[in-house]
Amino acid sequence: MSKDVRVTLEDVITHFEDLEDPRSSINQRHPLVSVVVIAVMGVLAGASGPTGIAKWARMKKDLLLGTLELPNGIPAKDVFRRVLAALRPDAFQSCFVGWLESLRQAACEEGAVSQPVFAVDGKTNRRSHDRKRGLGALHAVSLWASELGLSLGQVACEEKSNEITAIPELLRLVDLQGAIITIDAMGTQKAIAKQIVEGGADYVLAVKGNQESLETAIADAFLAETENDFASGKVRKHETTETAHGRTTTRTYYQKPAPRSLVDSAAWAGLRTIGMVIAVCLRDGKETVEIRRYISSLGMGVQRFARAVRGHWGIENSCHWILDVVYREDDSRIRDQRARENFAWLDRFTLSLLKQHPSKDSIAMKRRSCGWSDDFLMEVLTGKAT
Repeated sequence: MSKDVRVTLEDVITHFEDLEDPRSSINQRHPLVSVVVIAVMGVLAGASGPTGIAKWARMKKDLLLGTLELPNGIPAKDVFRRVLAALRPDAFQSCFVGWLESLRQAACEEGAVSQPVFAVDGKTNRRSHDRKRGLGALHAVSLWASELGLSLGQVACEEKSNEITAIPELLRLVDLQGAIITIDAMGTQKAIAKQIVEGGADYVLAVKGNQESLETAIADAFLAETENDFASGKVRKHETTETAHGRTTTRTYYQKPAPRSLVDSAAWAGLRTIGMVIAVCLRDGKETVEIRRYISSLGMGVQRFARAVRGHWGIENSCHWILDVVYREDDSRIRDQRARENFAWLDRFTLSLLKQHPSKDSIAMKRRSCGWSDDFLMEVLTGKAT
């Protein structure tokens, strides 16, 4: 590799220089920073565990010895396993904050996104359980910047029901200023809405059965408008139609100012509007209808409301689906509690890096290209052409 590659990798190494080494002194034959950077590179190239990272590293010996400090050669698989199992997930993730912030700023400028949508949602790695040790499958709540293709934070919790406590912790990890935060109904909590507003962001929160009175009140508010043929002039409407995968879906978005009579309206910090989305799906001659309702701190502007709702659905399509199908995260059998959480974060972070590369190839093809081409790998890793 050229000298320029070594120079650009120095920017990557800097992010991990303050990471505290959890190993005993006798196990520090390989610099911690080098081990972590190799792990990031290995996952970019398609590795799905410590064994895969080590095997890839051996095959890329010349590249790694020429770009990283490795006085004792290429680390073995046990080195990667021990390091990922020893590092505290919160400390490990905090090292990426500066890197992610630079990626976020660049993505916002390139895409001219003034108010990005940050979707909060949970995902379970189904095979990461260890019944003999009483360890349930890893469930992690993450924050995905839909339009930017960036995973900005992750917090693990023992099960889906604990998302309510994990979400506030996750929101504290990320600079929310100027964003729109979207969360499914489980996270529609007054304290969470307050935290978002105090963080300088707006929210669009789904309302379902867990807020039954609120959901009914929103439904009644829009029903009254419908029965009066929207004579009040307060409702805004936006409609989209999409055809894909053999089905045609028409979504109609409605938005209106939140009524003062809305249940507990004063207790929801910053509440300004309510919204409703009616999705009509036609497939093989069969029609299905789904209705979703929302509360929001956004002012009137139905297209902005629609963008936020669509952005939330993006976490399933452009993040979770890729983690399952391309990264095969559901097949992972990493069962050490810290190692599986750290590896889940590596998956999300490397997906973010791959999303930033301008190539039009699929994520699967980009990962293969990272394995095949050192130059392409360096472009993805550093964000610069080699």
